Amino acid sequence: MSRPLYGWLTANAVSLTGTRVSMVALPLFALETTGSATLTGLVALAETLPLVLLKMLGGPFIDRVGPRRVAMACDAGSVLVVASIPVLHDAGMLPFGLLLALVAAAGALRGPSDAARHAMTPALAHAAGVPMERVTGLGGTVERTASMLGAAVGGALVAAVGPAHTLLVDALSFGVGGLVLAWATHGVAALGPAAEEESEGADGPAPYLTQLREGWDFLRREPVLLGVTAMVAVTNLLDAAWTTVLVPVWAVTSGGGAAAVGLLFAVFSGASALGSITASVWAARLPRFRLYVGCFLLAGLPRFVVLALDSPLWVILGVAVVGGYAAGFLNPVLGAVQFERIPPALVGRVSSLTSALCWSLMPFGGVLAGVVIGGVGLSPALLVVGVAYLLATLTPAVDHRFRDLDRRPEPTPGSRFDARPATSTTR
Repeated sequence: MSRPLYGWLTANAVSLTGTRVSMVALPLFALETTGSATLTGLVALAETLPLVLLKMLGGPFIDRVGPRRVAMACDAGSVLVVASIPVLHDAGMLPFGLLLALVAAAGALRGPSDAARHAMTPALAHAAGVPMERVTGLGGTVERTASMLGAAVGGALVAAVGPAHTLLVDALSFGVGGLVLAWATHGVAALGPAAEEESEGADGPAPYLTQLREGWDFLRREPVLLGVTAMVAVTNLLDAAWTTVLVPVWAVTSGGGAAAVGLLFAVFSGASALGSITASVWAARLPRFRLYVGCFLLAGLPRFVVLALDSPLWVILGVAVVGGYAAGFLNPVLGAVQFERIPPALVGRVSSLTSALCWSLMPFGGVLAGVVIGGVGLSPALLVVGVAYLLATLTPAVDHRFRDLDRRPEPTPGSRFDARPATSTTR
């Protein structure tokens, strides 16, 4: 059953490319219409906070309604919300307060949609009869490639038609991605029969708050997932500091400008895509603990150091190739570890919760970088953040919980880890 898997990947590619286009266009649109960097930052915050919050709170609905239905409904809503921004702007009916409300609504829809698509991974791996790392690796490849292409397409479109009309591409991507997802995954069970029975008691489905608490309770009792989630939340905070402030300030002070920023990010994203492709083939055969620690070490401190030392551009790009390739292995491994440990009935709740927690500190990355640069200057700030990244990546060496990364479940006939295609029907 390759159609559901490859259709899901195609839908994600379309949707993620549109989202990356929006990440270029929306800040420029806000800056163009308000003339204020502060208000532009407020627009970014208005999108991010609802995204994280609704991703965290939407898990019970994903488990109850089914991830396929949640993703399709959110995508349909996103088409209307995102498209209304340029339409109302052209009509002269978009005050700043309404812009904030629409951006917040877009973030609130994207959070559950992203979580629901992610929650479909185990069912798709089982339907296709492939290892979990294969699916998470291909998903990571799509995400990294979309990041690279979407940024380039977004910049070109903004230059050609302006940031407002570029947002129409993001709206279109939600529509196309949703239709592809609906067609490709029809007939694939998002939850098996055992999971559906487990999620319902004698009196029917448990109340929402009870289901939400069940997700929290499971994560709290699962040491590997809890440790990984805490570590990734910290590294995501430091990555956000890198992308939103440290690299742009380096580019301005070094004279490279926007071209240097685009080149560095494109090289890192391209190398990450290659790493994810490699992981989809080989990660299932490699020792996870050593791979996890080694890849984080290569992807972290070195890129901060070469900028702090004002290294030649070819050295910086070389480090980006190595670090990006290593980073490409991380999400496939972490995704497989996550889905192997979560019971089918809790996939939506726990995967949404872990994803939201991993994102929870990211809105503060730019603030952190700005404060550190203001206090000690750019080069020392790069070293401070880089050393913090190193300390975070060394956590597995002293925390025994991470050693359990190498534990893989034994495949049993009919389970999610049985490498034979399933023929179940669906929601």
